[in-house]
Amino acid sequence: MVLDTNVLLAGVASHGICEGLVALCFRDHSVVLSEYILNEFAEHYVGKFKATDRQAAAVVETLRQLGDTVSPASVPSDAFADSDDLPILGTVVAGQAECLVTGDKKLLALGDYQGTPILSPREFYVRLRASD
Repeated sequence: MVLDTNVLLAGVASHGICEGLVALCFRDHSVVLSEYILNEFAEHYVGKFKATDRQAAAVVETLRQLGDTVSPASVPSDAFADSDDLPILGTVVAGQAECLVTGDKKLLALGDYQGTPILSPREFYVRLRASD
């Protein structure tokens, strides 16, 4: 699965469903990442959550070690209105991910990308619990 930047940030920097979900995903599943996602994470972790560059680098290195990093596949510019999210979709394709977990309402509105489900953290959590 691909965990979008917003899910990773919520999982690392706050308490709630994403915190447990991120831990569970890295422990029990294969999480696909890209340098794009990791760079975006570091930028927002420092900017929005007031982490230091050093703290962000440490978390990024941990995520890199725990996940499977791929180079995003090229996604046509007309595939999605927000060009900033094209590398996220490209990560899904390159990593042959089973799903994309995101809090981004526009991505969620797609429902899926090339047959890969796009789920909210809560939807994904419910699916995980149902499969146990």
